[in-house]
Amino acid sequence: MEYYAIITRMITRKLYPIVLNRLAEFPAVALLGPRQIGKTTLAMSIAKEIPSIYLDLESPQDLNKLSDPTGYLRMHQDKLVILDEVQRVPELFQTLRGLIDEGRRKGITSKRFLLFGSASIDLLKQTGESLAGRIAYLELSGLCLDEINTEKVDQLWLRGGFPDSFLSATDEQSTIWRENFIRTYLERDIPALGPRIPAETLRRFWTMLSHNQGTLHNAAQLARSLAVDAKTIARYLDLFVDLLLVRRLQPWHKNLGKRLIKSPKVFIRDSGIAHTLLGLVHLEALLAHPIVGASWEGFVIENILATASTRVIPSFYRTAAGAEIDLLLELPSNQLWAIEIKRSSAPKLEKGFYMACQDLQPTKRFVIYPGKERYPLHENVIATGLNEFLRELAKT
Repeated sequence: MEYYAIITRMITRKLYPIVLNRLAEFPAVALLGPRQIGKTTLAMSIAKEIPSIYLDLESPQDLNKLSDPTGYLRMHQDKLVILDEVQRVPELFQTLRGLIDEGRRKGITSKRFLLFGSASIDLLKQTGESLAGRIAYLELSGLCLDEINTEKVDQLWLRGGFPDSFLSATDEQSTIWRENFIRTYLERDIPALGPRIPAETLRRFWTMLSHNQGTLHNAAQLARSLAVDAKTIARYLDLFVDLLLVRRLQPWHKNLGKRLIKSPKVFIRDSGIAHTLLGLVHLEALLAHPIVGASWEGFVIENILATASTRVIPSFYRTAAGAEIDLLLELPSNQLWAIEIKRSSAPKLEKGFYMACQDLQPTKRFVIYPGKERYPLHENVIATGLNEFLRELAKT
């Protein structure tokens, strides 16, 4: 594991300079993301730039240091205090608020606290009122294509973006890591957050979502399969969304006088986790599985949204008449980008895409496919590889 940690530090996370900028602007920054996504490694890199102390709030030794939190943290007001798993000590937020306001009166307005949380579920609730106006929120996603060797796109797609999974020596070792990750979440992390749901029930639900990757959410169908009601399914889905493990992509909703589909599309956010839940260990098995197209679509969407500004609004478009676009990006510059995602090396567009473009008149139209060449596919439509598209998006 130490070997993988060393390699991970050599991968420059694109969020790194953004975290430094936010720390220079705010007294507190909250970095959210699932466990094992690389938050601690990022913190160690930041600690090399800014005088810091690190406290893991799952460690009894570090927790003991905060038996008098005001006194201890006041001793270190000249340093950046990094608090990992901060949602486990909710009473700490009022203390942080008081210290931040006290520091402001002394002219200390930035680089006070870097808070880590393995989910948004508690952290956002607890800091929303206590630290309003004093904190910036950022989300650390898994490794993305523009952070690694772009020749390893299939490896990243198969294994997912958790650093230890991606950097494993073999696909088998990567799968073992992900199996243990899933088990830990189901048996330890979720119960620790409060919900008393049998681990086997949640695993079945998570696996069903993997089989339905990228499809319209059908709560009634899932409820029948699990022998529960639709409200229970909604509660399960909310839990996984709050844990940053599942993405609920909302439909485009502006009124065009069309009968628009209103159900969201649901994706397992990490492709490697989805593949493990489906029992897919090797690339050959994935390419032969019916989920291949939907898995690629989810992988591409996660890479795009990890690169896009937080002010970019993602959605998809579908009408009852069959007009459809896989991903729409509403950019702050009032541009609308329409993106179709194809796994084929020779992508072809269906009639529904052109119908949707007639409805929406997007500024730019793309087809993202597994190749590298960029070329015009049709009038006003550009076929491009994912890495090339991410570079263009980053420029915006």
